[in-house]
Amino acid sequence: MKPPYDITSNILQLLTAISEQIGEVKAAHLHRPSPALRKRNRVKTIRASLEIEGNTLSEAQITAIIENKRVIGPKKDIVEVMNAIKVYEKLPDYTPTSAKSFLAAHELLMEGLIPSSGQYRKKAVGIVKGEEIAHIAPPASNVRYLMQDLFTYLKDDQDPDLIKSCVFHYEALFIHPFMDGNGRMARLWQTLILLKTYPVFEFLPFETIIKDRQEAYYAVLSECDKVAKSTAFIEFILRAINEALAELLQLQTPKMSPADRIAYFLSMHGKTPFSRKDYLLVFKTISSATASRDLKHGVEKSLIEKIGDKRLTKYRSINK
Repeated sequence: MKPPYDITSNILQLLTAISEQIGEVKAAHLHRPSPALRKRNRVKTIRASLEIEGNTLSEAQITAIIENKRVIGPKKDIVEVMNAIKVYEKLPDYTPTSAKSFLAAHELLMEGLIPSSGQYRKKAVGIVKGEEIAHIAPPASNVRYLMQDLFTYLKDDQDPDLIKSCVFHYEALFIHPFMDGNGRMARLWQTLILLKTYPVFEFLPFETIIKDRQEAYYAVLSECDKVAKSTAFIEFILRAINEALAELLQLQTPKMSPADRIAYFLSMHGKTPFSRKDYLLVFKTISSATASRDLKHGVEKSLIEKIGDKRLTKYRSINK
């Protein structure tokens, strides 16, 4: 069965706004960020998702772990970060519609933290907030079937991936398929679903906005549980994504150095010889003179080599 939710006018407006901003991101070549920006955003993503679950390590400490430096902190928190780093590095290798991939990711994410990592729960669970029971999950005997239905929905439903990723996020939290790690897996899998269509999401830390609005995050989950629809949650997460994209566009200058443009072009074009005209088809906002200077710079720095002369001039990547 298809999970219950409505497509509201707010959702349609958010989808339009997000699509427009993704177009701007592509035009500014921000969907293939520099290694430094990738690293910084990955740190923000890991910290935000784990901080929601109570992890105390700072961005500086997480960066140090990525750089194989010694960090002093709670052992559990360090293990959580090390596991998350491994999972996010492997993220593009997982298949969003595969239960096998889902379980493999959980096994790596929770390795050394719980004895049942990579396994659906076999016990009844409830979520307690303060002195109240906030949520009673479906019986353990139903988990495998509910998750399979959810993966089938991901695979077969025709709604946009932006919506389906939000629905999966909510439903995975509702089903609570594991004894622990459900929140971080739901957020991880939403990122995976999105990056398969929009590469920018591999390094877009929209989890930071969720973390900053953690009380609202749990409140909207509770609201959706009561009405048995994920509509409000879809709106909440789409707003977070829209704001994260807006921040990316505001904070990251679209200006690129000649070396940045050459590296970006080669990442798309590969080893096939290309002309200045081909180069300008990618960088439509630069002049012919700037393109010529870029290509000259690339030759001088041994990034590319020049083939032919005058009108027959071509360039190609230099293998190192």
